[in-house]
Amino acid sequence: MPKIAELFETMEYGPAPEVADEARAWIAARGPRFGHYIGGAWCEPAAGEFFATLDPSNEAELGEIAQGGPGDVDRAVAAARAAQAPWRDLGGHGRARYLYAIARHLQKHSRLFATLETLDNGKPIRESRDIDIPLVARHFYHHAGWAQLMDTELADCEPLGVAGQIIPWNFPLLMLAWKVAPALATGNTVVLKPAEFTSLTALRFAELCREIDLPPGVVNIVTGDGRTGAAIVEHPDVDKIAFTGSTEVGRLIREATAGTGKKISLELGGKSPFLVFDDADLDSVVEGVVDAIWFNQGQVCCAGSRILAHEGIADALADRLRARMETLRMGAPLDKGVDIGAIIAPVQLKKIESLVEEGREEGAAIWQPSWSVPRDGWFYPPTLCTDVSPAARIAQVEIFGPVVVQMTFRTPAEAVALANNTRYGLAASVWTENVNLALDIASQIKAGTVWINCTNVFDAASGFGGYRESGFGREGGREGLREYVRQRPEPVESAPLKDSETAEQDGRHDARHDGREGAGEKTLAPAPLPAVDRTAKLYIGGRQARPDGGYSLEVLDYRGRAVGDVARGNRKDARNAVEAALAADWARTTAHLRAQILYYVGENLDARRGAFEDRLRALTGCGAEAAGREVETSVRRLFTWAAWADKWDGAVHRTPFRNVTLAMPEPLGAMAVVCPPEPALLGFISSVFPAVALGNAVVAVASERWPLLATDFQQVLETSDVPAGVINILTGIEEELRPTLAGHDAVDGMWYFGTDAGAADVERRSASNLKRTWTQAAGARDWFGSGGEGREFLRHASQIKNIWVPYGE
Repeated sequence: MPKIAELFETMEYGPAPEVADEARAWIAARGPRFGHYIGGAWCEPAAGEFFATLDPSNEAELGEIAQGGPGDVDRAVAAARAAQAPWRDLGGHGRARYLYAIARHLQKHSRLFATLETLDNGKPIRESRDIDIPLVARHFYHHAGWAQLMDTELADCEPLGVAGQIIPWNFPLLMLAWKVAPALATGNTVVLKPAEFTSLTALRFAELCREIDLPPGVVNIVTGDGRTGAAIVEHPDVDKIAFTGSTEVGRLIREATAGTGKKISLELGGKSPFLVFDDADLDSVVEGVVDAIWFNQGQVCCAGSRILAHEGIADALADRLRARMETLRMGAPLDKGVDIGAIIAPVQLKKIESLVEEGREEGAAIWQPSWSVPRDGWFYPPTLCTDVSPAARIAQVEIFGPVVVQMTFRTPAEAVALANNTRYGLAASVWTENVNLALDIASQIKAGTVWINCTNVFDAASGFGGYRESGFGREGGREGLREYVRQRPEPVESAPLKDSETAEQDGRHDARHDGREGAGEKTLAPAPLPAVDRTAKLYIGGRQARPDGGYSLEVLDYRGRAVGDVARGNRKDARNAVEAALAADWARTTAHLRAQILYYVGENLDARRGAFEDRLRALTGCGAEAAGREVETSVRRLFTWAAWADKWDGAVHRTPFRNVTLAMPEPLGAMAVVCPPEPALLGFISSVFPAVALGNAVVAVASERWPLLATDFQQVLETSDVPAGVINILTGIEEELRPTLAGHDAVDGMWYFGTDAGAADVERRSASNLKRTWTQAAGARDWFGSGGEGREFLRHASQIKNIWVPYGE
């Protein structure tokens, strides 16, 4: 008679299939052909084109989905536009009631949604039922609260208008919730395109919108392939594009939206590191790997696909992983006992197979469990790759399948270097029992989310999004809410430099634009000019530098008279400035030290007040009052940014888990700033120093019209303990310097305050490394008022890293 312990060792799982009758009945009753949902009603595609959607586990056809075209998108955008103002004017409480109703109805039909998701996507029913659908409801509940609070918490903001949203196939309904919930909460209306492989739950969600009597046009769903998504991106009446998908498509979207004024957020690919230190609990680590890479068949953008293990425990970890992989169950996704389901489509399966074979050819040791995969449908076994070089293609390319590579490190510094050896920066996991080590490592990893002793944990209260080529923007939390609003515009002073002391000053200000003194103008005492005509140099790496090209530009005053020369910087000078910014390591200084240095800069500018006032009067023709106002405002602005340096705090998100979720603002890194042409001094300080205050090193392109104010400011920097490379100043022709900085792969963010054409060029070129950009026409902002300072600058100068720290035994 076998013992009970032996029975547990030999016990076989029996099949436990989820009954899918209700989901199949819904498909049969509603389909099998599904049209678009536009303006609160179902409609046929304009071109009459449909395509099949298949069950990945057995290749059976589930139904036919409409192929959307430009005409369908036009109708959907028009419906969304017509609905937007009434939806906005409904108020926060009214929108909260609808979002709450959505959440409640999702819970009422949770089993139907879960089953439909598994049929269409191929993921195990346990994941759809226990993870995806509860999180979907959580997002709508959470954002119902934000809708209620918007009038007080975002009182300075307004909705963008019509949001175009394009979601992927790996988490079809959850990605819909991530995008639709914050858009509706903030008063926007939506045109959403689900992935062509997995449209069914989005269509059932459209039906739910009708069930709760959501006003027609607030949510519109247009199905189709990439052509439909392109039509949404390119539509001139769409105000916001939110995209989750591949980095390659993200680049195309950035280029297509450049110069259009559309706000975009991109959540793209990843190659997330999974760091295991020698004091980690290996049993927990193994289960963490299961959740990190075999969850959803590895078809997760933040999958922990790169295990970095301390060399002392690497072999033991690999042995335990192989043993655990033997016990994983792969099969029909509707079976509640299955761990790994089906790959979404043949094209994805072929990609996985090709990359693994390429890894084998590069010398990696490929290990897969002894059991065979199902013959029907599209399945790929869990795969462990060892003996992998950090430069190997399988260690660098996003495989998007159940394949993990394992590499080793010796020291924490080497672990960080390997973790950051990627063009991505979406997420990471750190496994150690030493909380000091964990938090130190987490702060150094360039990723938007870092999980400590856990992985793939998400919640609506915590923002999610990437660094580098994993995109920009956040989804979830307060950060994600900000992606769907804009600052309410304030009136811009028509002539901020105009002196109000005398009426005669008006005539002189107007005359300066054509280089002539006005006829009959009263003669005022001439403003003092520089005693010596000199050529101002560039300022790179804490030193004045001659331009690489050996050319200079003549600077004219408001009367058209030559008052000096500045260096004409070129591409080489711009690259040198970026190298100096990268070497500055300013982000590692304390916020307190940054604040002290900025106060010192303000103190030294105030000490040189007379010289800068004289320069302003000589260059621009403004009077004493206007010159004094600009210098005084510049000093105050420096004190403002110094004050914010150690006060731009993060938060502890209230996620419903036993953990502390830390939202830490971090600098972007090396930033380029094209300063506004006017006001030259205040514009320079207002656009450069918020970035510096938060730990960014800056390459600033000074006002092309009045560059001497920025070159004079070099002397203030040299006497204010500003470390070399933190602020680098280029002068010259903006159109020559801008393209190099916008396209530079080592520049992490760029601000541009100039022309509309220049803004479009910056956004288009930024697609090379998907750097974050902030562009505005130079005259669209009141630099003397609240438009020249505030939280908006700080948000654009930082990005949020969320660190999840579990607690308890």
